[in-house]
Amino acid sequence: MATVEITADNFRDHVSDKGIVLLDFWAAWCGPCQRFGPIFEKASEKHPDITFGKIDTDAQQELAAGFGITSIPTLYAFRDGVIVYSEPGAINGKQLDSLIEQIEALDMEKIHADIAEQQANAAS
Repeated sequence: MATVEITADNFRDHVSDKGIVLLDFWAAWCGPCQRFGPIFEKASEKHPDITFGKIDTDAQQELAAGFGITSIPTLYAFRDGVIVYSEPGAINGKQLDSLIEQIEALDMEKIHADIAEQQANAAS
Protein backbone atom coordinates (compact mmCIF):
# COMPACT_ATOMS: atom_id res chain seq x y z
CA MET A 1 0.00 0.00 0.00
CA ALA A 2 1.32 3.42 -0.86
CA THR A 3 1.32 6.19 1.69
CA VAL A 4 -1.74 8.40 1.96
CA GLU A 5 -1.88 12.15 2.43
CA ILE A 6 -3.40 13.00 5.80
CA THR A 7 -5.19 16.32 6.20
CA ALA A 8 -7.33 17.89 8.88
CA ASP A 9 -10.36 16.75 6.86
CA ASN A 10 -9.49 13.04 6.72
CA PHE A 11 -7.40 12.66 9.90
CA ARG A 12 -10.13 11.18 12.13
CA ASP A 13 -11.24 8.76 9.40
CA HIS A 14 -7.78 7.20 9.38
CA VAL A 15 -6.70 7.16 13.04
CA SER A 16 -9.97 6.09 14.64
CA ASP A 17 -10.10 2.77 12.79
CA LYS A 18 -8.99 -0.58 14.14
CA GLY A 19 -5.45 -1.48 13.24
CA ILE A 20 -2.15 0.34 13.01
CA VAL A 21 -1.65 3.81 11.59
CA LEU A 22 1.80 5.36 11.24
CA LEU A 23 1.97 9.10 10.62
CA ASP A 24 5.03 10.91 9.29
CA PHE A 25 4.99 14.65 10.00
CA TRP A 26 7.32 16.16 7.39
CA ALA A 27 8.07 19.16 5.15
CA ALA A 28 9.50 19.42 1.64
CA TRP A 29 12.38 21.66 2.74
CA CYS A 30 13.53 19.26 5.52
CA GLY A 31 16.63 17.22 4.63
CA PRO A 32 16.09 14.48 7.24
CA CYS A 33 12.45 14.24 6.08
CA GLN A 34 13.62 13.67 2.51
CA ARG A 35 15.94 10.88 3.66
CA PHE A 36 13.24 9.25 5.81
CA GLY A 37 10.53 9.48 3.13
CA PRO A 38 11.78 6.54 1.00
CA ILE A 39 12.24 4.39 4.13
CA PHE A 40 8.64 5.13 5.15
CA GLU A 41 7.39 4.42 1.61
CA LYS A 42 9.28 1.10 1.41
CA ALA A 43 7.81 0.02 4.76
CA SER A 44 4.33 0.85 3.47
CA GLU A 45 4.87 -1.58 0.61
CA LYS A 46 6.05 -4.33 3.01
CA HIS A 47 3.07 -3.85 5.36
CA PRO A 48 -0.12 -3.43 3.28
CA ASP A 49 -2.25 -4.05 6.40
CA ILE A 50 -0.94 -0.85 8.03
CA THR A 51 -1.99 2.69 7.09
CA PHE A 52 1.04 4.88 6.39
CA GLY A 53 0.07 8.54 6.36
CA LYS A 54 2.13 11.60 5.53
CA ILE A 55 1.28 14.99 7.03
CA ASP A 56 2.88 17.99 5.33
CA THR A 57 3.45 20.33 8.28
CA ASP A 58 3.52 23.39 5.99
CA ALA A 59 0.15 22.58 4.42
CA GLN A 60 -1.40 21.21 7.65
CA GLN A 61 -0.13 23.72 10.20
CA GLU A 62 -3.18 23.43 12.45
CA LEU A 63 -2.88 19.63 12.58
CA ALA A 64 0.86 19.85 13.28
CA ALA A 65 0.25 22.43 16.01
CA GLY A 66 -2.41 20.21 17.56
CA PHE A 67 0.22 17.51 17.98
CA GLY A 68 2.81 19.97 19.26
CA ILE A 69 5.20 19.22 16.40
CA THR A 70 8.38 21.25 16.91
CA SER A 71 10.85 19.00 15.12
CA ILE A 72 10.52 17.07 11.88
CA PRO A 73 10.35 14.40 10.86
CA THR A 74 8.21 13.20 13.73
CA LEU A 75 6.66 9.76 13.66
CA TYR A 76 3.39 8.95 15.44
CA ALA A 77 1.86 5.50 15.73
CA PHE A 78 -1.75 4.72 16.55
CA ARG A 79 -3.21 1.32 17.22
CA ASP A 80 -6.96 0.90 17.48
CA GLY A 81 -7.32 4.67 17.86
CA VAL A 82 -4.76 4.99 20.68
CA ILE A 83 -1.43 6.82 20.35
CA VAL A 84 1.17 4.18 21.19
CA TYR A 85 4.34 5.93 19.96
CA SER A 86 5.59 9.41 19.13
CA GLU A 87 9.16 10.46 18.55
CA PRO A 88 10.92 13.14 16.52
CA GLY A 89 13.83 12.23 14.29
CA ALA A 90 14.44 10.03 11.28
CA ILE A 91 15.00 6.33 11.82
CA ASN A 92 16.43 3.71 9.51
CA GLY A 93 14.58 0.81 7.93
CA LYS A 94 15.59 -1.75 10.56
CA GLN A 95 14.46 0.56 13.36
CA LEU A 96 11.13 1.14 11.62
CA ASP A 97 10.65 -2.62 11.13
CA SER A 98 11.43 -3.20 14.82
CA LEU A 99 8.98 -0.47 15.84
CA ILE A 100 6.24 -2.05 13.72
CA GLU A 101 6.90 -5.45 15.31
CA GLN A 102 6.64 -3.91 18.78
CA ILE A 103 3.38 -2.18 17.93
CA GLU A 104 1.95 -5.40 16.49
CA ALA A 105 2.87 -7.23 19.71
CA LEU A 106 1.06 -4.80 22.02
CA ASP A 107 -1.70 -6.18 24.24
CA MET A 108 -4.41 -3.73 23.24
CA GLU A 109 -6.99 -5.24 25.62
CA LYS A 110 -4.70 -4.36 28.52
CA ILE A 111 -3.99 -0.89 27.11
CA HIS A 112 -7.70 -0.15 26.70
CA ALA A 113 -8.36 -1.45 30.23
CA ASP A 114 -5.58 0.79 31.60
CA ILE A 115 -7.03 3.80 29.78
CA ALA A 116 -10.51 3.07 31.13
CA GLU A 117 -9.11 2.78 34.66
CA GLN A 118 -7.23 6.08 34.33
CA GLN A 119 -10.37 7.81 33.05
CA ALA A 120 -12.44 6.37 35.90
CA ASN A 121 -9.87 7.54 38.45
CA ALA A 122 -9.78 11.01 36.90
CA ALA A 123 -13.57 11.25 37.03
CA SER A 124 -13.77 10.37 40.73
